[in-house]
Amino acid sequence: MLRIATVNVNGIRAAHRRGFGDWLATRDCDVVALQEVRIPLDKLPEGAFGDYHVVYEPGQFAGRNGVAVLTRAPPVAVRTWDAEVLVRAVGEDHLHTEPAPDRVPLARGLGRHAHEGRYVEVDLAEVPLTVASLYLPKGGLPAHLQKPGRMREAPDGGVRYERKMRFMAAFARQLARTRRAALAGGREFLLMGDLNVAHTELDVARWRQSKQSEGFLPEEREWLGAQLSARTLVDVVRRLHPEAEGPYSWWSWLGQAYARDAGWRIDYHLATPALAKTAVSAVVDREHHGVRLSDHSPVVVDYDF
Repeated sequence: MLRIATVNVNGIRAAHRRGFGDWLATRDCDVVALQEVRIPLDKLPEGAFGDYHVVYEPGQFAGRNGVAVLTRAPPVAVRTWDAEVLVRAVGEDHLHTEPAPDRVPLARGLGRHAHEGRYVEVDLAEVPLTVASLYLPKGGLPAHLQKPGRMREAPDGGVRYERKMRFMAAFARQLARTRRAALAGGREFLLMGDLNVAHTELDVARWRQSKQSEGFLPEEREWLGAQLSARTLVDVVRRLHPEAEGPYSWWSWLGQAYARDAGWRIDYHLATPALAKTAVSAVVDREHHGVRLSDHSPVVVDYDF
């Protein structure tokens, strides 16, 4: 059995203060994908990644983004979008990054995002599987939906929205290329992470009120649906919970959203069909010993692979 988790920690130091280290030590995962680690190398807390081998792409924006993949055994290959990564074994304490040993050509449009700390992938040693961690931009509203006084952020004329849409278009091309490369090499492929898009009405607790919210816009949902099919990638959690509301993985810190379970499902395991068929359970760890680790919760899937 292979236990694999993904979690947006929303800052590794804050997550550790809430018990992330204990969750990591006791949850017995074989692979953990992290997003929004949000810390430069020289500020990493001691034991930030527990007793795991780590591949961490911090990006070039201090205090923002940052993705990692933690594995029990050293990965046999590491790839990023032309960025440098921290590759560190259990017990090592060096802080220098190095070019990713294995690189793939970037799809048109991704070059501008190559050093933002949004993507890293590894080939596992124990099984023929490529695992990727993605932090997709949050985005914003298109200009025609921006109404001053009804937004928490200042109107930007649709700049954040347009940037997200460009990113998604470029990433779709890269995702197809990466998936095919894995299969050509005899490996299954698993994309995990915070996609900042809820796919269906089952994925948002208050979906009627969210139709004009970033992350649930028709064009965003259509984009995510276009990445999924019985021959390309399968939404593993939805496959195991086809009619469930949620299970949600993100709740606002504001108000009573968490207490009322008024959340969003925006953290995914997207697997090639053969791998998806081996998934036997999928759960969201809403809290650890009564404490939320982040505004996101870990999504944990067991694969009989």
